[in-house]
Amino acid sequence: MKKADNYASSLDVLRTADFSEAQENEIYRMGVIGQFNLTFELAWKALQAVLRLHGIQADTGSPREILKLGYQTGFLQDAAVWLTMLRKRNTSIHIYDEDEADELVLMIRDSFLPAFSELEATLQEKIREADQQWD
Repeated sequence: MKKADNYASSLDVLRTADFSEAQENEIYRMGVIGQFNLTFELAWKALQAVLRLHGIQADTGSPREILKLGYQTGFLQDAAVWLTMLRKRNTSIHIYDEDEADELVLMIRDSFLPAFSELEATLQEKIREADQQWD
């Protein structure tokens, strides 16, 4: 599935980030934050597509609604982390303070990357389940 593949590719790029370099170099830090934003965007869209494969439709299709639906259906495990990600994605373009940027980079490394990885595994499993239904 293309959306899940795009998400996995973006996540692979984020995984290669040198987080110690991000602490030292402002341009690199902004690159990590930008890659986080892209990965988050692709994550919720891939989640939406896989939910649809399972016959689960959202009313509005907003990121918040998709995340809540993902949690309610067991596709996401930690709603608090995902809602924090949504909030950080929405505010990251307005970060002008170096301490805030450093804090976000640490959140990406310590909380968001593990949640992204967990979602990637779940999506792969749910895609296989959907494929087996049609076999």
